[in-house]
Amino acid sequence: MRAEAGEAIGFSVLGPIRVVRAGAELPLGARQQRLVLALLLARAGQPVSLAELVDLLWDEEAPASAANVVHRHVGMLRRLFEPGLPTRAVGRHVLRDVSGYRLRADEESLDLLRFRSLSRRAGGSLRDGDPESALRHALDGLRLWRGRCAAGLEPASRRHPAFLAVEDERVQAVREAADYAERCGRMSAVLAPLRQAAEQHPLDESLQSRLLLALAADGRQAEAVDVYRSVRRRLAEDLGVDPGEELREAYDRLLHQRTRPPRTGSPAPLPRPAQLPPDLPFFTGRDDLVAEARAAVGRPGGPSVLAIDGMPGVGKTALAVHLAHGFAADYPDGQLYVDLRGYDGREPAMSPAEALRGFLGSLGVPQQAMPAELHAQAGLYRSSLAGRRMLIVLDNCRDTEQIRHLLPGGPGCLVIVTSRSRLSSLLTTAGAHPLPVGLPSVEEARAALSRPLGAGRVAADPAAIDAIIASCGRLPLALAVVAARAAGLPGTSAARIAAELAAAPGSLDGFDGDDPHSGVRAVFSWSYRALSAPAARLFRLLPAHPGPDLSSAGAAGLAGVPLRSARALLGELSRAHLISEDPPGRYRTHDLLLAYATELGEEHDGPAERAAAELRCLRFYRATGYQAHRRLLTSEGHPMIEPGPGETPLRFAGHGDAMRWFTAERQVLIALVGRAARQGRYADAWQLALGMQHFFDLSGRWADWTTTGEVALEAARAGGDLVGQARMHRSLAGAAYYRHEHEIAVGHLDRALALLDRLGLHGEMTRAAMNRAMILSAQGRHEEVVRALSAALDPWPTGDDKLLADALVIMAASNAELGREDEAVRCAEQAMALSRGARYRLGVAEAWEALGRAYARRDPGRAVDCWREAAAAYQEAAADAPAAEVLALLGDALAAQGDQAAAVRAWQEAMALIPYPHTPTGRRLAGLLAAVTPGP
Repeated sequence: MRAEAGEAIGFSVLGPIRVVRAGAELPLGARQQRLVLALLLARAGQPVSLAELVDLLWDEEAPASAANVVHRHVGMLRRLFEPGLPTRAVGRHVLRDVSGYRLRADEESLDLLRFRSLSRRAGGSLRDGDPESALRHALDGLRLWRGRCAAGLEPASRRHPAFLAVEDERVQAVREAADYAERCGRMSAVLAPLRQAAEQHPLDESLQSRLLLALAADGRQAEAVDVYRSVRRRLAEDLGVDPGEELREAYDRLLHQRTRPPRTGSPAPLPRPAQLPPDLPFFTGRDDLVAEARAAVGRPGGPSVLAIDGMPGVGKTALAVHLAHGFAADYPDGQLYVDLRGYDGREPAMSPAEALRGFLGSLGVPQQAMPAELHAQAGLYRSSLAGRRMLIVLDNCRDTEQIRHLLPGGPGCLVIVTSRSRLSSLLTTAGAHPLPVGLPSVEEARAALSRPLGAGRVAADPAAIDAIIASCGRLPLALAVVAARAAGLPGTSAARIAAELAAAPGSLDGFDGDDPHSGVRAVFSWSYRALSAPAARLFRLLPAHPGPDLSSAGAAGLAGVPLRSARALLGELSRAHLISEDPPGRYRTHDLLLAYATELGEEHDGPAERAAAELRCLRFYRATGYQAHRRLLTSEGHPMIEPGPGETPLRFAGHGDAMRWFTAERQVLIALVGRAARQGRYADAWQLALGMQHFFDLSGRWADWTTTGEVALEAARAGGDLVGQARMHRSLAGAAYYRHEHEIAVGHLDRALALLDRLGLHGEMTRAAMNRAMILSAQGRHEEVVRALSAALDPWPTGDDKLLADALVIMAASNAELGREDEAVRCAEQAMALSRGARYRLGVAEAWEALGRAYARRDPGRAVDCWREAAAAYQEAAADAPAAEVLALLGDALAAQGDQAAAVRAWQEAMALIPYPHTPTGRRLAGLLAAVTPGP
């Protein structure tokens, strides 16, 4: 790449970071700036979020100015790479992403990308049968390394996952180079990189085993023996384990002088097993997973193991068998299949020895020649597979230990594994490619019913078919049970079947087939029975949680256990696929599994236990909502709600943490407000709702604010709670204001003021009066706003700087609208000073926005700068809705200045922050973007 015409630029991260422009190495500045660059280089063109950069630079809590520091470092790097680049210009190398930054680089400019390209070429050469070329490419790639990734930036370079991942690529490349060298009989060629990698990773047995063979092949048997003894001693002292099978085998080859690969001759003829079950005649869908599997296996150096996992009944075996039939032609030496009975309600799980004996017999090994010891069986099995291309399906596996001895020892074979458990360790120990199987799409589910029922029957009543699919929750096993029953009753309409399923919502009665061992309830039970007692109890309590998903802290509150215990129990349920983690940190359960959990709860837990779980859940969310609400307080001097009698293990470090928690728990909290109101827990209902007010405001979720607030207001009325009614009226006034329903807002405020006056809550009356000024401003009555607030500010009580800053921002905006720019600037700057002194981040953002409005007419360029600062400050405060509004203003100003490209970027960024695109701002932005975006 080139920084300027004729100036080539090169980046290095494989060792100490370096940047060379036009042949000269550039000074990269202070440590923090070099760390920012190092992470961008290690990500090699992938985005790096602002939060990740902040976490990299500060081990402890980051200062309030952290984001600005990162922006400053990025700006300095840009101008270092491109001298003369104007301030705030993006340049060509470090680009702004939606959430952070990314480096633009290619193989010519970044050594990491060049190294990866050479590694891919090496794998391709081996695939083409040319190990000499593979070794040459691999060594060329390893020569690019000048030390550890980002050396000199310790300890971060030895801790951060991005740098460690690049180091792992290096280690894998060394392993592969050693394998290429062994094929060529040139082990001495890789001795130097092997030594270096083995020294840096002394407990990596795969590296140490290859080092043993390289030393022996170079005539250094004594040194090889010393290495083995040293590694064995270190494994015992550090980990308390003996050397593994790979290292022991290398040592055995060393002792028996079998360190060079034997000459290959014609292999003895062996049986060609063909054990695959028949492919399902009605298999349909899963095109994305089939394409992913084919792409992974077909990739040079691709995986030799595909690990399929998913919940009970999701179709893992069907997919594995379908894939195996598709791959069979590429593995001409045969196919092996075994059902390991990992989850079976009738027989115990199959032992590895039993599976190996079956495979060895299929491979032609006589019964009397089979060793009795497991490791010897595994060795004979791997020897029988050596040099052959075979396909092996290990179905219904319980855990990695069950299949560890069933994996081939060398390349050439493909293994497909299925399990209800997530086999994470298989990804690291065997390089498996994960294929998690989720629910099919509605279209795939419809196609699955069309085959057994007939396309005509499905097309005759599409609404009924969709209702059947919804009742089945798109679970393939449930669909298959219903389809089999319907196929046996050709005179029964789809509408009748749909009605029967709908008549028993939340029940599994409609999903039991003719075989009691293959119905949905039975299949679920096999996973449930494998749980520990505490995990089984948590599973039974899940229906008491009101949301579509829950967090580990929510699970702790529901079950009444410590947070650490809840995490362990969720992990157990997740590994069994009785719950799924999506997105990270949030767990959800399939509707039919929830129905099964409900049945189990009614069978094992009494009504009192289930009611206690609901109460624990409510108290946890009320206590946690209180803590989060406190972090979002703006000008309110104290919380308008109470924590209630519950406890919470969660604490929020700041504003952003609280916003993230509310975002994740929004649907749960809304559901809890409704449930509390229905159960007569009226104070809980309105206090939960009021605790969400600032979140609704900052995130722009005004429809949720309104509907939740109305439920809470009715609860306060039902409980005769005047304080609750007053505060909910004032809250609903805010929701109406943001929805531009100003008359409704005034009505709520009038009722709130009357109640507050009756209750003698004069402090809240002052804030309600300020709310009225905001509505007057929105109605264009700016003279009234200035008069009302000027009277309120003279004199202003000391000690309430946040509220004073809010009042000054409103006055600044009205003065700007009245053309009094100097007065507007004065008010905005005073609000800025007060907000900074009070560490009021949202107030700082609002002051920047007001300053922009003050300068908009006489100095548009300065207004643009102010709005850029406001947008950044709002986003740092996790206030997406006002950030979107100010970005829309920024785009308008840029468009007026003729910078259409920058305007479009600002509008697009604003559009991305609006949760509901049908708001007035959302509709306006959609129209603007449609007008400037070329059609298809």
